[in-house]
Amino acid sequence: MAAPILQQPSFLLANLKADSTTKPLLQRCQDLVRIIDEYPAKELHLIFPWLVESVFGSLDGIIAGWNLRLLHARSSDYNIVMNFLNPNGPMMKLVYKLQAEEYKYEIPVNYLPGPVKACIQQGVLPDCPLFHNKLQFPLSGLLTVNLALNPFEFFMFNFAYCLITPKNCPQGHQESSTDSAYFVLVDTYLQYFLPTEGSVPPSPFSDSRGSVTAPSPRPSTGYGVHSPSLLKHHIFHQPSVNADPAAQEIWRSETLLQMFVEIWLHHYSLEMYQKLQSPQVKLALLQYRLSMSSMPCQPHVPPGSGTLHTYQVLLPFHSPPPLWGLLEEPFTPTEEHVLVVRLLVKHLHAFSNSLKPEQLTSSPSAHSHTHTSPLEEFKRVVVQRFVQQKLYLFLQHCFSHWPLDASFRAVLETWLSYVQPWRYTREKTNPQPDQNRTVPDKWESFVQENLLIYTKLFQVFLNRAIRTDLVNAKNALMVFRVSKVFAQLNLAEMIQKGEQLFLEPEHVLHHRQPRGYLTPSQGGSYLSSRQRVVTDMVFRVKSHVYALEGQDCQYKQMFGTELRGAVMKLIQIIAQARQTAKRISDHSSEVASNSSFLSWFGLGSSDLNNTFTSGEPDESGECLRKTHEFLDKALENLCQIFKLNQGQLTQLMSNLDSSQDDGNCKQLPDCIHGENGLMLTDLGRRQIINGLRRFDIQYQGDPELQPIRSYENALLVRLLYRISSLVNERFGEQMNALCSRPDFLGRLGRHYLTDPKSTIKLRQSPMSQRTLERKRHPRLSLRGLASYRTMVLLLLFYMVGAFLSFGPGSSTLLIVAGGFLYGLMMTLIGEKLKTH
Repeated sequence: MAAPILQQPSFLLANLKADSTTKPLLQRCQDLVRIIDEYPAKELHLIFPWLVESVFGSLDGIIAGWNLRLLHARSSDYNIVMNFLNPNGPMMKLVYKLQAEEYKYEIPVNYLPGPVKACIQQGVLPDCPLFHNKLQFPLSGLLTVNLALNPFEFFMFNFAYCLITPKNCPQGHQESSTDSAYFVLVDTYLQYFLPTEGSVPPSPFSDSRGSVTAPSPRPSTGYGVHSPSLLKHHIFHQPSVNADPAAQEIWRSETLLQMFVEIWLHHYSLEMYQKLQSPQVKLALLQYRLSMSSMPCQPHVPPGSGTLHTYQVLLPFHSPPPLWGLLEEPFTPTEEHVLVVRLLVKHLHAFSNSLKPEQLTSSPSAHSHTHTSPLEEFKRVVVQRFVQQKLYLFLQHCFSHWPLDASFRAVLETWLSYVQPWRYTREKTNPQPDQNRTVPDKWESFVQENLLIYTKLFQVFLNRAIRTDLVNAKNALMVFRVSKVFAQLNLAEMIQKGEQLFLEPEHVLHHRQPRGYLTPSQGGSYLSSRQRVVTDMVFRVKSHVYALEGQDCQYKQMFGTELRGAVMKLIQIIAQARQTAKRISDHSSEVASNSSFLSWFGLGSSDLNNTFTSGEPDESGECLRKTHEFLDKALENLCQIFKLNQGQLTQLMSNLDSSQDDGNCKQLPDCIHGENGLMLTDLGRRQIINGLRRFDIQYQGDPELQPIRSYENALLVRLLYRISSLVNERFGEQMNALCSRPDFLGRLGRHYLTDPKSTIKLRQSPMSQRTLERKRHPRLSLRGLASYRTMVLLLLFYMVGAFLSFGPGSSTLLIVAGGFLYGLMMTLIGEKLKTH
């Protein structure tokens, strides 16, 4: 865009808005690159909010922006957008240029996640330091509260919010979400600002002082209660301009991660928000009680010191009691949303596992006396303190509300990625077979500090699996995936040990070391240090559970009696699904073997479309084979995880084999008698879902009005129905009189004009105990002539007649005579059989 340097900023913004509707994207980006290089920050400051909105779209979803979530590599604009938004591209250069001048941009509080918005409207400062010292309060009223963000925070907020803004997908658009420009940009930003190798690259733009200005210092709040001052100097209190450059740049990594976590994961129900409104207070009380036994030499500290006063900070305005019904937001994450969260989880594991071995094994005391880079400290705590709680709530919500279909696979894989951090290490180990895969002992502390994510979510998944159609290969695969992960050697033992630590009574901890912990040089023993380690492990597990579920939670053991019964129920359903899959496969093979060319004309099995119907259209033989394979392996893994007796399992399978025979599948599903008749039980619903039993549904209407079959000609069906209807209306009384005669002519008329069973019993439904009888009147039916089978047989007959020198008329007379003789013989034979 050729604009003079002395042009006013207002004209610059007006020209850019005009160009956005007339120029192609490539030319607009070239103009923006030139403007970013030539114009000073004072003038770029006014176009920045509009530019961010035009790229990512508006927060209310009205403006679509560049549609990053729908832009794929096949598009001609893909490379243009990626180059412009690259971490070293023009857009980020503009961000750093404005960052050096400390400009602020406002975001309405209404666009914040529900729990954060509820906190602010209650008058309580949110627990996330990202929002501290950023609230802009009006002189009066509450609805216009805004967040004042610096350019980098403003850019990342809009980028993260773009994912949860509803998108208008074009009809027929089937592109994968993992190939979109947005997904690739998320991966690029994570690799750039949270590098697994090296440090965060310095900002490409420097102001007159030689460095980009970091955001203003934040109050030290800490994350959780473990070593609350660990990140205090490097992350929460930003260093001065002359400080270590690494410490100067770490704030970008922290800001990016907190924006992603707060926008993508901080959405949960109001009930959960009220339950976890102040988890730090409860943890501080627990820490105080445990500290009395573990560190008696320390001076007395009031319960909750350092936590309560930093969490419940009242905001400087009076807030009336909020209307809770208005604060609840409908949270329905999309599959794309979950896939991006999984990408975040996988990268954070790789980022955390890239911690140097000497930093990973150093003790806290040694750590305090040695120089450790801020990035290494950030890696040490990034998963537990920034992601754990909100990801747990996010997954719990998805597990409870996601539909019972195959799209749940995205949520499942996100969970399995989080509980397997050992998959994302840089260690080059020999690949182990699935049955010999072992979890290294060094991950025991991770399992214990994430106990609920293993046990509670496993229980929720178990409830889902029981209600899922496991005959579907995709659903069977999900059960197999979970069982395979938890069957890894050493993992079940780690989970059991974590549960034992959580169930450790508190009074036992107080009596273990009444004299305090003394080192051997002070007259103590090495046993006391071991007891201190055990107490610390107990504290970590208890604090984790209380932080996620509250101190009044009722914990259910994963290896307890109740869950073991649920596992046995799942095993029964798996066995039933295996049998159903086998029956469907055998039936399909039998039909395929009996099929021939004439089956297209209706000579094959007509029950093919009505027997063993499945919920998925792709239940082919290959899918059924995979279903059987997945369920077999899942049974083996569940037996390994819960140490099930193989003899009992064999007995259970044999009982199911004997009870689920071919005759049993014709029985009605399990029902109980209610006020209005039969009602399905939970067992009956599972039997229907897994195809074990079904209701006997038959067509009970007029046979002439049945839906047109695939082996019938639709035009002929309708034409012959009109002809037969006219004949029946014209000669109906004569046909009734003929068929009512008791002599031979009456019986011959009934053979041609009535069904073999002229009187049928009609069962209204399983809900009704009444049966009705309906007598069908004699009538002419020509629908059989519309069948392709009949037409082919007639064509063959006429061809044989032509070969034998019979004309069409002679062939027709022969056909009519043959039909009459066939009816005459069937009437005589039927009369003799009835006499005998």
